Amino acid sequence: MNKNEKFVITINREAGSGGRTVGAKLAEKLGVPFYDKALIQALMEKYHLTVEEIESLKGRKHDWWSEFKRVVGIDRSMADSVIDTPDMYNAADIFRREVEILKGIAESESCIIAGRSGFFIFADHPNHLNILITAPLEQRIQRIVRKQGVTAEEARKIINKIDISRENYINKFTATSRYDARNYDLVINMEGKTEDQIADMILMYIG
Repeated sequence: MNKNEKFVITINREAGSGGRTVGAKLAEKLGVPFYDKALIQALMEKYHLTVEEIESLKGRKHDWWSEFKRVVGIDRSMADSVIDTPDMYNAADIFRREVEILKGIAESESCIIAGRSGFFIFADHPNHLNILITAPLEQRIQRIVRKQGVTAEEARKIINKIDISRENYINKFTATSRYDARNYDLVINMEGKTEDQIADMILMYIG
């Protein structure tokens, strides 16, 4: 990946690994926007964007995403009430809209995207880096205990539910596994490391 040209970095991560925080810190260090699935889903919910409307926006203006951000504003609080596991009843429509929005964003600007299908959506992008971030189960449990104020047993159940949901989602729409290392350029284990250390490690890899 060449950081001096327009790029996209995707970060897939295990629940409780700290991968989302790594993505946000990496984006800050690189001076580019950070987007996650919750924000994109909130955007679709708030503005009722259909695939056709997204394609129309992209067709009317080359830098449609920058213009869209300027007109409607992008606020992290939009994602506060969005659940990270979409209702499978309308998941196909959600996936199609996500693909269109995410591809449009990457066409408009360099960015870092955290989400379940980023590695698949941008597999053919000319300047991309796909990353998977994992962590030992006990470390994931303790992080969720700290972040959400739940018991260890509750944290374990949360992780199990999210793991199953994300794997099913990936398998349904990409016919692969999110754990398949062949989908990534980097696979990083968070064991014994901080989010800042991992972000710096990725920066060193990029060069």
